[in-house]
Amino acid sequence: MTSKILIITGDAAETLEVFYPLHRLQEAGYEVHIGAPEKRKLQFVVHDFVDDFDTYTEKPGHTWNADIALADVNPADYVAIVVPGGRAPEYLRNNEEAKRIVRYFFEKNNPVAATCHGPLLLAAAGVLEGRTSAAYPELAIDVEVVGGVFENGGAVVDGNLVSSRAWPDNGTWMKAFLEVLDGASA
Repeated sequence: MTSKILIITGDAAETLEVFYPLHRLQEAGYEVHIGAPEKRKLQFVVHDFVDDFDTYTEKPGHTWNADIALADVNPADYVAIVVPGGRAPEYLRNNEEAKRIVRYFFEKNNPVAATCHGPLLLAAAGVLEGRTSAAYPELAIDVEVVGGVFENGGAVVDGNLVSSRAWPDNGTWMKAFLEVLDGASA
């Protein structure tokens, strides 16, 4: 039986932060599901960096169908979760089902990957206290205000949690996450 991993996301998620883990984890032999507030087509975005611009820019990205609504997720069916960034975590942090799923994985000490704005959902779920996490650097305050320790890195590992800053870290982030997954299944 193939192990399953859940990507928790929604509209306005960063395209590269959804598709890279989706395809990399499939390549590693996992069955990967996209979980969102509703089972429907999602609209992702592309965040890019422009010279002399204070922050990233946002453009429409790809669309993709969610496989399952978060309310229908049984976390015990999955060995790990991935929380991409983009703007999706900004509203998912208010979604009780998303927080329920995140809490389950931290209570069970199961692997969790989060990048960019993804730690906003972890903070809202109350699981970052005493934990070290990367995030988009401007979100350092969001990690720290809930009692977490911010680390500006591309593959920050704290036990079951593997976090990174943004899509430029995808390779190192997923490499570290696959190592945590391998250790969890040993």
